Amino acid sequence: MKQISLTIFDETLRDGEQQVGIYFDRSTKKDLARLIAQTGVHHIAMMPAIHATEAQIVRHLAKGNLKQILAASTMMGKSHIDRSLACGVETIILFHAVSDRLLCLRDPLLHQPTTPDMATLDRVRNRMLDRVVAHLKYAASRGLKICFAAEDASRADFDFLVECINKFQPYIEHFILCDTVGILNPDDTKLWVRNLIEFTNNKTPLSVHFHNDRGLALENTIQAVLAGAMGVSGTFGGIGERAGNAALEQVLNGLRLRYGWQIPGINYDALTEVTDYLSHKGFKANAPYSAASLRYETGIHVNSLCSDRSSYYLFAQGEPEVWYGKFSGASSFQYLFECCLNLPQPPEKYQEFREKIKNLAIEHQRSFNRTEVLQFLGY
Repeated sequence: MKQISLTIFDETLRDGEQQVGIYFDRSTKKDLARLIAQTGVHHIAMMPAIHATEAQIVRHLAKGNLKQILAASTMMGKSHIDRSLACGVETIILFHAVSDRLLCLRDPLLHQPTTPDMATLDRVRNRMLDRVVAHLKYAASRGLKICFAAEDASRADFDFLVECINKFQPYIEHFILCDTVGILNPDDTKLWVRNLIEFTNNKTPLSVHFHNDRGLALENTIQAVLAGAMGVSGTFGGIGERAGNAALEQVLNGLRLRYGWQIPGINYDALTEVTDYLSHKGFKANAPYSAASLRYETGIHVNSLCSDRSSYYLFAQGEPEVWYGKFSGASSFQYLFECCLNLPQPPEKYQEFREKIKNLAIEHQRSFNRTEVLQFLGY
C-alpha cells in the first residue's frame, strides 16, 4: 500500500444532522464523536451557533480528549468567532459564499438574484474579500487555526476563486471547495481542481466538500484527490442535507481498493463501527432524486430560496419542500408566511416563531412539516 497525505474532515455531527428527519440527541452525539475520533480523522466539525445546547456539547467534548480535532463551523462575524473560541476549540472553519449568484443575493447593498454589470459585480466581490480577510485576521489574532469553506465554489467565477485562494492563503490551513448544490461531474471536477492548483501555484492545500444531489459526490471526490486535492470533507454513511454528502468510508476504502492508497493514521477497521452505529439507529442518507432529497431545513439556504429558487434548488422540475426544526432561521418563517401563505408578518414575529419551533424541535427530537408548524403557531 502507498501512503498518501490527505486531511479528513468529518461533517457527520454538523452537515449530517442537517438532513431532515435526523436528530442526534446529546448521548448520540457523544457516542458518535467517540467512534468517529477512533477512526483517526483529523477534524470533527460541529456548529455551536445552532443552539445553546449545541454549544454545550461542543464545550463538553473540547474538555475531553477531542479538543485537538474538534473544529467549529463558524459564520463571518467577530461575535461568531468569539462564541466558537469560548467553546474551547482550537480550529474553526469559517465559511462564506464565493459564487456571484450568492454574493449578489446576500450583499447588503445589492441583494438581488441576478448578476449586475461588471462594475457593480467588482464592488460586490471586493466587499466580500475585504470582509473575509478582516475576519481571518481577527480569528488568527485570537490564536485560532483556520480553514475556509468556500460555499458554492463550483458555481464561482474561476479567476475570482483563484483570487480568493491567493488572498486568504496567509491565514488558512485549508481552502475547502464546496459543491454546494451538487452540480459537478467527475471529468469537470478533475480538470477544475487541477487548474486551481496550477493557477494558485500549489501554495494553499485545497480540500473538497461535495454534495450528492445527482449521485456523483463519491466519484467527484475521488477525481479531486487524483487531481491533487489535499483534503476530503464528508460524512459517514453519506448523510446530510437533501441527498447528503460524499460518504467518508466509501472515499477512504475506495482509494485503498482502487488505487492502493492508504492514509496514515486512519483506522480502517473503525470505519465500520461508525456506519454500523448509524445503521442501528436508523440513520441513512436520502437517495438522490427522491422526494426526501428535496427537503430543506437550514435557515441560510431557505433565506436564499425566498429570493432565488435556483440559489439552492438544482432541478427544473418539482419544488423545494421546506421543513422546520433545529436548523431553521427566521428566514424559514418568512418563507412560510410570505412566499407560501401571502400573510406577511413583522420581522420580530419571525424571530419569535424561530425560537419557539427550535425549542420544540429539540424537545421532541424531530423536525416539522408546514401543517404541523402552522398548528403549533396557531394559524
